[in-house]
Amino acid sequence: MVTILKKLLATLLLSVVLLTGCTAQPSIKVDPHGGGWVDWDGRGGRSGSTRGGGASMEEDAADGIAIAGEPGFAALAPGSRSEVGERVSQQVPNLRAGSVDDNANWDDYLLYRMQAREWGLNVHDLEVRARHTFTIQDDEGLPVLGARLEVRSESGELLAETQTGADGVAYFFAPGYDTDQEQVYEALVTRGSARASLRFHGDEREHQIQLDISANPFPVPLDILFLIDSTGSMGDEILQLKENMISVAERISSMAGSPDVRFGMTTYRDRGDLFTSRTFDFTPDVQSFIEALRQVEADGGGDYPESLNEGLHNALYLPEWRVEETVSLLFLVADAPPHLDYPQDYDYAQEMVTASSRGIKIFPLASSGLDDQGEYVFRQLAQYSGGKFIFLTYGAEGAPGDETSHHVDDYSVLSLNDLIVRLVQEQLAFLQD
Repeated sequence: MVTILKKLLATLLLSVVLLTGCTAQPSIKVDPHGGGWVDWDGRGGRSGSTRGGGASMEEDAADGIAIAGEPGFAALAPGSRSEVGERVSQQVPNLRAGSVDDNANWDDYLLYRMQAREWGLNVHDLEVRARHTFTIQDDEGLPVLGARLEVRSESGELLAETQTGADGVAYFFAPGYDTDQEQVYEALVTRGSARASLRFHGDEREHQIQLDISANPFPVPLDILFLIDSTGSMGDEILQLKENMISVAERISSMAGSPDVRFGMTTYRDRGDLFTSRTFDFTPDVQSFIEALRQVEADGGGDYPESLNEGLHNALYLPEWRVEETVSLLFLVADAPPHLDYPQDYDYAQEMVTASSRGIKIFPLASSGLDDQGEYVFRQLAQYSGGKFIFLTYGAEGAPGDETSHHVDDYSVLSLNDLIVRLVQEQLAFLQD
């Protein structure tokens, strides 16, 4: 029933796209305020990464596949909506979701990892059992945003470097699983001209460091990027995002403290599809972002895994993340694990290390149909980067409800949009006295 519903919603999504604002796609532009598709020339060509190996968009157009802005696509004025589109919108179910914080429930997460090893999952694992937690605070005891942490061995070898998010927390995962009291590390924390150092042993796992900093930036810079699996099976989630993003963006923009918020987006499919990945750069213009979101449609895919590796890589490297002293959040919305069998591909495990080093927290949202391999990968991304694992919940016959098949306990459920807004609020709240 769920499969039939998703196929129906994917078909309805295409109808909405055709009837609600599918104007010609924008060409690459130089805009001091950001925004614009950074790897797409608006005529079907690509100017970004070509590592994916799929057919070019020009080749697809030559094969008779319609491209937005080309013959075969109906277009209305931006923001307009037909009566059919309104009826489709009213039929979209209010998606519900829960979340878990594996770093907060550390023992449960380690137990889950032990159990998952017996399932024979194909994943790229990193050792995280020897986790060291650094909490960086300012003179007033508030978390320090954007502090750089470097950890070296006693001989001076650089083992890790990362950056704190709004909670002032940074993680160091010691090589192997060494709890030897004789193992010594050196930590250096910096932000601007402020510096602090700490010498610690392998069996000491919790560390607090104070930096001589009087305040965090105000208003708080906030970069939010949506990384969206836009293959055919994702029609329901994409439609929900498109129909409710105006409310989400407005609620985030009007939060207490008036954060300096920008929105960006990367969509991805799979090799051989119309495209492998497209990225819309960060923009403070909510309406511009919404118009770009309206152009996203669900199609392609074919097999179960998708090109998440390339999508995640491009999401981290193509848009202009501000990085320094910025709350950086990446929401991954997908229902399938990455392809791990492609030659000349990126590696999600390496990308999550990169995200951590730049202070970008990943919040993977598991859509319906995500299997055990996908859950493991998504929880890796969230745990390593300091984010949370989010999952859609369902009731009878696939309707939105409060149940999940994932290996999680002790979670509460909200509407998907309320949950996204609350997760952003939680991050900003760390910086408020």
